[in-house]
Amino acid sequence: MSTSEPSLSDAGYTPPWDTERQTAAGKVLWHFTMSLDGFVAGPDHAMDWMAGTNFRPGLIEEYAETTGAVLGGRAGFDAYPDVSGIYGGAWEGPVFVLTHHPEDAQPARGVTFLSCDVEEAVRIALEAAAGKNLEVFSPSIGRQLLELGLIDEIDLHIAPVLLGDGIRLFDNPGGSPVPLELLNAADPSAEVNVRYRPRARSGA
Repeated sequence: MSTSEPSLSDAGYTPPWDTERQTAAGKVLWHFTMSLDGFVAGPDHAMDWMAGTNFRPGLIEEYAETTGAVLGGRAGFDAYPDVSGIYGGAWEGPVFVLTHHPEDAQPARGVTFLSCDVEEAVRIALEAAAGKNLEVFSPSIGRQLLELGLIDEIDLHIAPVLLGDGIRLFDNPGGSPVPLELLNAADPSAEVNVRYRPRARSGA
């Protein structure tokens, strides 16, 4: 492609498989990159499975600009306590970690530990977001907020990989199905069709 041709990063262009660009509107976003089989992290919160996954140009900057605060859980924080790496270091802001035992949490710059119910945690974090979006980086917290009707959007980036094990986005055995509306289609009940083929494994 020559340098004179338009690229994916040109203003106003959204790839046909993607959603419209995220906006800062005080939303509670349950936001993850997810494997095709529904995992947002591998065993022990491993994230190396994302290596080699490409995102559209400007995506990180988009979320860095629209995010006002982050709410996560203790297990995820303990696995990745350096919050300066959120969005590759492009974002800096208040991070809240909901935990039953804040007294033994390792202090970290920019992190506030909360020991309250999820409704109060969202209220505190939304206030700190100051009109921008609150991003929920926890499957368990997200599930609880979904049950309470406090999730505005489930914002997912599906990576071309099958994990088979790890931490699921929505793990609710015995629960009822949760109907959703698709935002990037004229028909909110439309299915999403994606096609993949297995590729050769490195070292094979």
